[in-house]
Amino acid sequence: MKKSELPLKTCPVCKRPFSWRKKWEKNWDTVKYCSQKCRLNKMN
Repeated sequence: MKKSELPLKTCPVCKRPFSWRKKWEKNWDTVKYCSQKCRLNKMN
């Protein structure tokens, strides 16, 4: 699969798009944040 064909999501914290990664293969539907930093800085 080409990189341009990978699914995209937008991070709710930094508002940047991020694409699918192999490590998220099994839980892509539950991934919300682009990085650990954004996950820790989320607004409650």
